[in-house]
Amino acid sequence: MPAKSSPSRNDLFVKSQEELLDGQDETPKQSLSWTEALLATTGPFQQISLSQVQQISPTALAYLGDAIYELYVRMFYLLPLQRSGIYHSLVVEQVRAETQALHLRSLTPHLRDTELEIVRRGRNAATGRPKRLNPEIYQQATSLETLIGYLYLTDYQRLTELLQMLHVEKE
Repeated sequence: MPAKSSPSRNDLFVKSQEELLDGQDETPKQSLSWTEALLATTGPFQQISLSQVQQISPTALAYLGDAIYELYVRMFYLLPLQRSGIYHSLVVEQVRAETQALHLRSLTPHLRDTELEIVRRGRNAATGRPKRLNPEIYQQATSLETLIGYLYLTDYQRLTELLQMLHVEKE
């Protein structure tokens, strides 16, 4: 008897996408932007317990958060279709430490106490910075990445809510 395998990540994405399109002519609901629809169908690759997440260093959370943030920005700029050089310049502008610091400052009034604590831990863990950067800017960028990494693992819905508050501009 063959072993029963769990659905692959891609199967889950396709199923979720089909649910979004159910009863429609292959176009997402008008009320959801393409980015919102894609964010609604994705989430953490594996479940990690809260006690495991609390053992992860702020630096490791920032490492994860950096990747998640860049993926979000890349998805944001994917449509309308453009040349890869334009994608690159748009994304680089958003993932720069200075822009991340601005995003953190815009989100701070909306953060919960636990999220502010994660931001503080990320700020305190930020060591060694590029020479061109003010240490405070680097700390704020690392704090944002730490928060994103933490929320990716613990509360994906909240992460999506905060990312949608960012003032990322379509150029």
